[in-house]
Amino acid sequence: MIRIKKPEEIEILKKGGARHAFILRTLKDMVAPGVTTQMLEDKAREMIEEERDRGAFLNYTPRGAKRAFPAALCVSINNEIVHGIPNENVKTLMEGDVVTLDLGLTHKGLITDSAVTVAVGETGERERKLIAHTEEALARGIKEARGGNHIGDISFAIGSFARSLGYGVPEDLAGHGVGYAVHEDPYVPNEGFKGQGDLLVPGMVLAIEPMLTLGGDQITLASDGYTYKTRDGSIAAHAEHTIVITEGEPIILTK
Repeated sequence: MIRIKKPEEIEILKKGGARHAFILRTLKDMVAPGVTTQMLEDKAREMIEEERDRGAFLNYTPRGAKRAFPAALCVSINNEIVHGIPNENVKTLMEGDVVTLDLGLTHKGLITDSAVTVAVGETGERERKLIAHTEEALARGIKEARGGNHIGDISFAIGSFARSLGYGVPEDLAGHGVGYAVHEDPYVPNEGFKGQGDLLVPGMVLAIEPMLTLGGDQITLASDGYTYKTRDGSIAAHAEHTIVITEGEPIILTK
């Protein structure tokens, strides 16, 4: 069931989204060769707790998972697409890595979700373009997220742009509703058809999150039960914002 947020709840989400964006910018600025995934996790928790908020991912158990997620932050490196665990098998960032930081934040009981992909130091041109084009895919999806359109309009904008440039679009990984829970209806695929899917109604809150690869679409789940990787080992990028549907331009809560 799709749950419409009330105006007073949207105001809380705006404040939480602003905090969320500040934390993610700070973590992005930390990314450099020699930084560990544990250091990023520690900083995320420190900043979340400073404002008496909560990490929405920490101890969250998605449907089908065998255990709760053990971290506040997801850190996914190179061929890891999403849900990399930063505080188990801790990794050190290396020059040329491509790293995604994905954070969920609970502020006064309401959740926002956002992600950014960052190059570690100097990386190749293909990787730089992948990151930029993933951000562009997100912007194109958000542009279609307005009252009266459909989920399929968002999906088509993302998928058609990605395919036109030859990128892979990982199967079965998608955006979603958010706010009262980390994952709510509706499902927001990264490929689809114009005019199809649920009608977009003012007050809907969505996490739109294109994921693109330099290879194919197939994915595999790591033995940790959370980290999804590209099956062919290709580099992946991920960009995400939480937005509110209005009659006109959407409100980007985590910008």
